Amino acid sequence: RQTDRTSAAIYYVLLLKALTPGENTRCHHGLYFQDGQRRVDYILTYPVKKPGGGRSCRQPAHLLTENAFLGCPGEMLNGHEHHKALRREEFEGKLREMGLEIEKEEDTKIQGVGFVKIHAPWNVLCREAEFMKLKMPTRKINTLVNKVLEPLHPHVEEHQPKNIKHLSHTFSREKQHLFDLSDKHCFFDSKTRSSILHFLLAGITSLLGSGVYSAAYPLHDLLYEEWANYSVFYKYQPIGLVRKYFGEKIGLYFAWLGLYTQMLIPASLVGVFVFLYGCATVDDNIPSMEICHPKNNITMCPLCDRVCSYWKLSTACATARASHLFDNPATVFFSIFMALWAAMFMENWKRRQMRLNYEWDLTGFEDEEVSGDHPRAEYEFRVMQKSLCKDQKSQQKVEKLTYRDRLPAYMTNIVMMLLMIGVTFAIVFGVILYRISTKAALHMSSNPITRNHVQLTVKTTAAIINLVVILILDEVYGAVARWLTVLEVPKTDKSFEERLIFKTFILKFFNAFTPIIYIAFFRGRLVGRPGSYLYVFESYRMEECAHGGCLMELCIQLSITMLGKQLIQNNLFEIGIPKLKKLIRYIRSKQGAFQEEERQKKLQRYETDHFLEPFAGLTPEYMEMIIQFGFVTLFVASFPLAPLFALLNNIIEIRLDAKKFVTELRRPVAARAKDIGIWYNILRGVAKVAVIINAFVISFTSDFIPRMVYQYMYSPDGSMHGFVNHTLSYFNVSHFQDGKETMDPLHLGYSIEICRYKDYREPPWSATPYEISKEFWAVLAVRLAFVIVFQNVVMLMSDIVDWIIPDIPKDISLQIHKEKILLVDLFMKEEQGKVYILESRPSAGGTEKCSRSNNSNSTVAHPHSGLHTNNNKNL
Repeated sequence: RQTDRTSAAIYYVLLLKALTPGENTRCHHGLYFQDGQRRVDYILTYPVKKPGGGRSCRQPAHLLTENAFLGCPGEMLNGHEHHKALRREEFEGKLREMGLEIEKEEDTKIQGVGFVKIHAPWNVLCREAEFMKLKMPTRKINTLVNKVLEPLHPHVEEHQPKNIKHLSHTFSREKQHLFDLSDKHCFFDSKTRSSILHFLLAGITSLLGSGVYSAAYPLHDLLYEEWANYSVFYKYQPIGLVRKYFGEKIGLYFAWLGLYTQMLIPASLVGVFVFLYGCATVDDNIPSMEICHPKNNITMCPLCDRVCSYWKLSTACATARASHLFDNPATVFFSIFMALWAAMFMENWKRRQMRLNYEWDLTGFEDEEVSGDHPRAEYEFRVMQKSLCKDQKSQQKVEKLTYRDRLPAYMTNIVMMLLMIGVTFAIVFGVILYRISTKAALHMSSNPITRNHVQLTVKTTAAIINLVVILILDEVYGAVARWLTVLEVPKTDKSFEERLIFKTFILKFFNAFTPIIYIAFFRGRLVGRPGSYLYVFESYRMEECAHGGCLMELCIQLSITMLGKQLIQNNLFEIGIPKLKKLIRYIRSKQGAFQEEERQKKLQRYETDHFLEPFAGLTPEYMEMIIQFGFVTLFVASFPLAPLFALLNNIIEIRLDAKKFVTELRRPVAARAKDIGIWYNILRGVAKVAVIINAFVISFTSDFIPRMVYQYMYSPDGSMHGFVNHTLSYFNVSHFQDGKETMDPLHLGYSIEICRYKDYREPPWSATPYEISKEFWAVLAVRLAFVIVFQNVVMLMSDIVDWIIPDIPKDISLQIHKEKILLVDLFMKEEQGKVYILESRPSAGGTEKCSRSNNSNSTVAHPHSGLHTNNNKNL
């Protein structure tokens, strides 16, 4: 072993001396093989069995490169480890048969971890690009486009097109002269190389699951300074570079996030204007002036049984003035504006997506995407293998599951989804009981300051409790949704992802918005009246809204939930959890046991990436933005500042996500996608539901409709004077139920005979005391009419916007048409040239040429059909 170490040291010294300074530096950072020429395209890691002395087995680099498996001399492996080693040897042998080049590293700074560096040579990349039918940039077509478009540009230097899109065509080795091969390394960029390697390593998923390999990932190498840096928050994103580095799927996410953030700018400006309008008109608001008037002598009924006493309406002055900031005529305008804004955002995204499809050569990608789905996904194989193969033999084939086999999983899904939603309702109900009991307890306090701020204290603490519960249940529901989706055993990766997204969205939507929906539409409506209140468990009286209405409380709940989720969950958790996992992985690797000077040595790139968190998909990123989109649109009538807070969050979120992808997560395998998938349908659904919810918020939660009805039907002079008195009913305090009257009837210093409460009911001296009055039915009719009219008018306007704005930009449609003509013309000329060459040659030469062509075509059979037969069948 000592001799091996000595020879390895001599080998490294000689090798490093032979390298140029540039190659030496690149090799040191771990992006290249030891020769400094071949680039590392993919990394596999595996556990290294250490001998009794506690040091890992180390061998010369050239021996590790040439041999698929080498163990330490004299080391005895148990049967399980030996079986894994044999499977690694077999798998790496197949990789070599496919033409891939492998270099193994066990002498690293990370104890117990070995690395397999994989490089795909040029001929392998060409073969796989042709087999996968990848579209690559052409050379001649670009020249033709320049000639065609040259007359359209003025002969001025600054107007000359600097970046003209290369037309693309499916790669073919027989037609390499058509493609832009001026720089072979740039022709197959890192994104394309990682995609090809991932395709070649189709069998790695089962090996990862069985522990033969511990991780598989490509390497990071760029995109920090100009994208994942907070100091460039004001700049546009380099979406083209993001796409080249991470692939189209992640590129589309950041393009969508960037457009969404840009579209929030006008929404934020209008929301701020609505808020400032409320601030400017609060002193002119007649209802709040009547409530705050010092001569106001209206005595209100107790807000709770026994411990609460009578109170003056003028004490609700601050609440009434604050409610006007969010409940004013401009709120209706803003709700209509936001509905149209959502439609404009969806249309702009469709246009932006189509432009990206054209620029990224995805216009003909749909057929490839359908044929690229894996009919036997890794999770399906593992689930069926675990349930049907007790001996855990990974090579055993499993029958396809039928609908009858899946039925128990479907029933489990339905029951569990309903149970989780029921848990959400139960927690909301528990918070209701907390508010009721806490309000009664605070009213009994001897501290006058505490009694004067009961409403604010209860509202704020309840909102914070709701926020904490939402954050906890979000994590629980995410895990439950994944477990339920695995139980269903979907047939394809795409089906698995869509089902997971749908379940996660339903659970998290109910989790985030159930408390808000309760406050908006149910609180204060199931109360009853003085002398006949509704009770929970015969002890807790249902809570009422403050005199200013529930809109202010809805605003408090919405703002705390939205800001809390964005600050804690979307920002702190998003960076903190990957860093914590990275630290745990670092400690588990026993790297912390090294001496300080050893720890400070610079790790190779593949060693650094080993400590990063594996990429888990884009579902969490999209989910947090979709929930935010719900906060911005669903209840915007009660919180016009929501777009502003969303904009401020997203400016940070873009760079936060970028930094997370570049520095905290292993580089994901580049995945192609034509659109954002099911997320677009969810966005459209949220936008449609937002119209209905805002109609009900304006109509039933705010006082907009009662004010309009009073002004145009009951006001003697057509003004709002007398509105407050019109909305209050009378109650004779002698009609309180026994044991429910206040314990301090002289709290105001005199005896009370009649108190007021907010409702439309007949007075106690009428023929039908305390019955619902005709004013109630008039207001209800107008409210329902407003919902119908508002909903249909706004949806009609949204459909008009959808119809007016074309999905495909005109210049893109024209360019696609021109490119098709150019492609057809080019290949027609090429075929004519081939025919001319064949006809001009002697017949014998032509026969020999055809014979060679047929022989070469007969050997095109794919050399790695054994690794991913499913993909071959599909393709």
